[in-house]
Parts: sequence; structure tokens; C-alpha cells
Amino acid sequence: MHTFSKRWIYPGAIALLCAQVVAEAQPVAYPAKGQSAQKQQQDESSCASWAKSKTGVDPAAVAATPPPPSGPAVGGGERVGGAARGAAGGAVIGAIAGDAGKGAAIGAAAGTMGGGMRARQNQRNAQASAETQKQNAMGAFNQAYSACMSGRGYTMH
Repeated sequence: MHTFSKRWIYPGAIALLCAQVVAEAQPVAYPAKGQSAQKQQQDESSCASWAKSKTGVDPAAVAATPPPPSGPAVGGGERVGGAARGAAGGAVIGAIAGDAGKGAAIGAAAGTMGGGMRARQNQRNAQASAETQKQNAMGAFNQAYSACMSGRGYTMH
């Protein structure tokens, strides 16, 4: 039998997943004034259209938006820049030690690794920013939708 260990769980993964599910869930309307199912369906459609026009957010388009690339970081110049800086620094240190070429090679390798780390960090930042924008857009839409439905006599949850 295989059991999961705490060390395999990213500390914020569960909280992030829960926050994402909650942020993307559309509010649920409950008829508070005896509205029929048909009337509720009409009101939901009208309020969704109204919220879309007021916020400029289309939930279907937001849901269909692909996430930023999450594959290996190719380094939009970060690796090349890191290699160049590392080679220059390594050449100086290598010249002092008596072999500028070897120092430049070592510096370039170290700089490439540093650039790769910067590229991965930039990629993580872009993903987090895209997710935040998506959550903010859906939050604005849901708030407008809930206000409309509340105004029509529904209890929102």
C-alpha cells in the first residue's frame, strides 16, 4: 500500500487549488420570492448578459483562455545574457589566475545556469499574473451578476 508523505505536497498547493475553484465558481441563486424555474432561468440569462455588458467579462472566454506556457523555460534572452555576463566575469578572474579562456568558459556555464533560473522565475511570475487577472475578471463578473439577481429577488450563495 502506498501512502503519501507530507514532503511530497507543495505547501500552498491545496490552498491555491481551493482558491481557484472558489474564484471560478459562479454564484448560485435561490428563489426568495417564489419565482418559478422558468422565471429563474430567464432572470439568470438576463443578469448574465447584463453583467457581461457592465464588466466587459465573458465567462466563457475567460474559461477558454489558455494558460501561459508551462514547459521548460527557454529563457527569453536571460540565458544568453547570463552567459555573456558570466563569460566576461570569468575571463577577468581567469586572467588573474593565468587562463582567461578557461575562466570565461566556466563563467559562461555558470551564467547560463543563472539565466535559466531567471527565466523560470519570470515564467512563474507570468503564470501567477495571468491567474490573478483571470480571478479578478471573474470576481467582477460574479459580483455584477449577484447584484442583478439579488435585485430581482434571489438569495445568492
